[in-house]
Amino acid sequence: MTARRLRRWLPVVLYAALIFVGSSIPGSSIDPRFSVHDKLIHATEYAGFAFLLARAFGVRRWWLAIVVGALYAVSDEFHQTFTPMRSGNDLGDITADIIGSTIGATAWMLLLRRRRGDGTKSA
Repeated sequence: MTARRLRRWLPVVLYAALIFVGSSIPGSSIDPRFSVHDKLIHATEYAGFAFLLARAFGVRRWWLAIVVGALYAVSDEFHQTFTPMRSGNDLGDITADIIGSTIGATAWMLLLRRRRGDGTKSA
């Protein structure tokens, strides 16, 4: 793997691992105050993930960040079914994750276009 690819994909892998670790925390160890903002936390978490994914995929395939974000969200929710005192397969969480993925990938694309002028050059 080239250094350039490593710089693009390593943050994605680390962020995905962070999401996985967070989903492994038993419900009894999570501060109940977080449940008030649960959907906002999900959307924000996946916006960051999709931003990094879009950056790694590049300008022509940035939209794949939304697809991969959605697929990872589904797998993350399935993973939570095996975590004590956590509810998995929550459609509301998955929806928030997909919305966050859409926001994050779109934000990366808009930022890239703003930085480059028209955004048509390859990343």
